[in-house]
Amino acid sequence: MEKDSVIILSGGMDSVTLLHYRKERIALAVSFDYGSNHNAREIECAKKQCEMLGIEHLVIPLEFMGKYFRSSLLEGADKIPEGHYAADNMKSTVVPFRNGIMLSIACGLAESRGLLHVMMANHGGDHAIYPDCRPEFVKAMGDAMRAGTYDGVDISAEFTDITKSDIAALGKRLGVDYSLTYSCYKGGEKHCGKCGTCVERMEAMAEAGIEDPTVYED
Repeated sequence: MEKDSVIILSGGMDSVTLLHYRKERIALAVSFDYGSNHNAREIECAKKQCEMLGIEHLVIPLEFMGKYFRSSLLEGADKIPEGHYAADNMKSTVVPFRNGIMLSIACGLAESRGLLHVMMANHGGDHAIYPDCRPEFVKAMGDAMRAGTYDGVDISAEFTDITKSDIAALGKRLGVDYSLTYSCYKGGEKHCGKCGTCVERMEAMAEAGIEDPTVYED
């Protein structure tokens, strides 16, 4: 199969699953260091996954986001709310237009390398609080990318309408090692087990029948 895609790879469960699922098509994985609490640990996982699969991996710094944008994700572990994603306080973790910025850069990389698709691993559980993960955003951004590139670079976001549990089940079938992924918004050596993304991670693995390899704080 022709390698025709760039993937935005955070190092979390969703993008790592997509990396393994579409590895035959992926020519380049790109991670963004934008100053979040968990960036360093996520990027380490992304690097390891790409090394295992023999996929080129770039890390692009976006220091301006951490400097100028407002989000609890950029303000230290003690600013991260605890609870489920459904809770209203989780909106503080939104990094304004993060996916729009990252998709724009990935689109430029794709056109520079003669690649036609940018893969992203947003999913149905993201829609409630993250505007730049919703289907209408993905469609609009994809339209803009196609219109703004000679070869019509587009977005491939095939997890948009499924759940994180569905993604975990796919990863289980693919044999993805989720111990080499990172999710915690607090960014500690161990997952806190209490922030929205930790809770969602635990629920997804339980529903998919995966024995959770994650090391959580006591």
